[in-house]
Amino acid sequence: MKYAYYPGCTLKSYADNLESSVLAVAEKLGIQMEELPHWTCCGTVFSQADDDLVHQIAPLRILLDAQKVGAKKLLVVCSMCYNTLKQASLLFEKKPDKLETLNLFLDDEDDYLGEVEVVHFLQVLRDEVGIEEIAKQVVRPLTGLNVAPYYGCLLLRPQEVAFDEPERPTVIEEILVALGAEAIMDPLKVECCGSYQTVNNKEIIADRTRTIINSARSRGAEMIALDCPLCDFNLDFRQKESEKKYTDFFTMPILYYTQLMALAMGINGDIYGFDKHYVDPRPLLKEYELI
Repeated sequence: MKYAYYPGCTLKSYADNLESSVLAVAEKLGIQMEELPHWTCCGTVFSQADDDLVHQIAPLRILLDAQKVGAKKLLVVCSMCYNTLKQASLLFEKKPDKLETLNLFLDDEDDYLGEVEVVHFLQVLRDEVGIEEIAKQVVRPLTGLNVAPYYGCLLLRPQEVAFDEPERPTVIEEILVALGAEAIMDPLKVECCGSYQTVNNKEIIADRTRTIINSARSRGAEMIALDCPLCDFNLDFRQKESEKKYTDFFTMPILYYTQLMALAMGINGDIYGFDKHYVDPRPLLKEYELI
């Protein structure tokens, strides 16, 4: 399986442990990921204004770069990048007049033909690799570890971008079970973490973080596994604010699902970046003899 790969900005900075664990897992599973040679920022969010075409230039350039290397599918790891690029690709497919306008604007570039499919890494794991194959690669099962999956907003909303049931997704649960963990069902797994309110209103994020983590803990979770760098920042680093504000709040480790996959698959090396976490997951992982 070979894919053109778009990493996005965050995976090259504070979320580089997400990328390193993804690449290690991909290699183990035989997924070839070739990074686009000239990628830029995706634009971060998809513009909701129907006449705001200028904000579609960034995703268009990325899809055009994928087209230039002959890719039919563009693999994305970051949920926010996935959401932005997927919505843009669907816009170009459904509104050819808007694509024509943008192609005319980028008159020094080749025309984008609208034929690149944007796919998420979770989608590839489930539909191309298969959950059974993932289970076969497990050499260090996560037996006894109680993990609550968390999806957040952008992976499965709006409906058009979803590759799982938006209100009741199961793909991370299926992977956790294949790894030998206990997947804890929590109704808040698709609740918003607060997103960019983290920039100017930490109080909102402290509230959201407390609510989401306490809900998972009340159902027996010892850890949360997620897929989005922004959700990771809010649920991990903003626990500092939650601790200060609430006496009934206690910290919980937050990991990327690919970090758990790499652990279960026995992948060694400097790919985990546990020291980057606000809540150090290593004491809990040591209890289960996973590190």
